[in-house]
Amino acid sequence: MTDLAVIMGATGGLGTAIVDAFASRGDRVIAVARSRAEVSQLASKYPGVVTGDTADLTSRLAVDDLWERIDRVGTPRWVVNATGGYRGGKVVDSTPDDFTFMMDLNLGTAWWSCRAAARRMQAGAIVNVSSRSGLVAETGAAAYAVAKAGVITLTEVLAAELKASGVRVNVVVPAIIDTAANRQALPEKLMQKAVAPTEIAAVIAYLCSDAAVAITGTAIPVYGKY
Repeated sequence: MTDLAVIMGATGGLGTAIVDAFASRGDRVIAVARSRAEVSQLASKYPGVVTGDTADLTSRLAVDDLWERIDRVGTPRWVVNATGGYRGGKVVDSTPDDFTFMMDLNLGTAWWSCRAAARRMQAGAIVNVSSRSGLVAETGAAAYAVAKAGVITLTEVLAAELKASGVRVNVVVPAIIDTAANRQALPEKLMQKAVAPTEIAAVIAYLCSDAAVAITGTAIPVYGKY
């Protein structure tokens, strides 16, 4: 029987590449995002292999409801938490809304998904997606950086908690990702350093494989030329 993979944040440049990587190697995939139209379009690329579902992944209750639906399909062997987003600003300029939005979108989504997955999985791997900003302090992205640093710590803590269970937990740490949104928002000089989503997806797919059985609790930089 093929393995079941659940991809959170499955649309957009990176999420689509992750779904492609898992579906192409023969896994069954549940692709989850907020937009029903986008996940349906993604699922239509792989009939009978990829199914779509929608949820507000910032909400614990919505995530719990989502996992009850996943339970009816099966217990996943691989879970990837790729939900996230960016809002800039220094600490002194931040608003309560900036802080809450970044924490909910970048850390909360990983937290609630990891919590639900860890209660069910008996083998396999969880991979979270952080950012170089979570490791290297730079000005102008305070709340985002703190949230992404939290994703790295969450990964390390959960890996320690699950070490005896047979479930591995790792985190990939990209810098700039070559997506349509970033090409529109960032100067060309920075985009020349960007990493293709397919390259990040390949690292995630490796971590979600038996070849990576010795790797857990690790933050893996995928910086490209940055």
